[in-house]
Amino acid sequence: MFEGRVEVGGKEHMVKVIDGGAELEKSESDNLHLRIKITAEVDGVRREYVITYSRYGEINAAMGFATVRANARGDRETDAERFSALTKALTGREPGVYRMKDGRIRIKCYEGHLEGFRRFAELADAIERWLEETGRR
Repeated sequence: MFEGRVEVGGKEHMVKVIDGGAELEKSESDNLHLRIKITAEVDGVRREYVITYSRYGEINAAMGFATVRANARGDRETDAERFSALTKALTGREPGVYRMKDGRIRIKCYEGHLEGFRRFAELADAIERWLEETGRR
């Protein structure tokens, strides 16, 4: 999928994507979600990154969320930096990084990020299906 260097927050990161895929899931409330899973090595740390997209608000906006893991090598801040580097490497855009009061860190991706993810064959078909089935293309 991808291997290269990307700069995030003034720091250069080495990103190597090993595998990826996307699937559609129905929630208990019957909403259709898009779950993107990417196995990557960022700065020598290998892990699976997961972003879940849903539709929100009156304008049916596509937004994806991920929670940074506390058990990843380093700390949450370091893992958020690696997650941001991966996202920027694949989409060309840095995600939003939000620090919660309880110490969790959430990553937020928008429709523009989804367009970037769609460039990869391993993700494109599921993304296209989700966009069609959730009412916007």
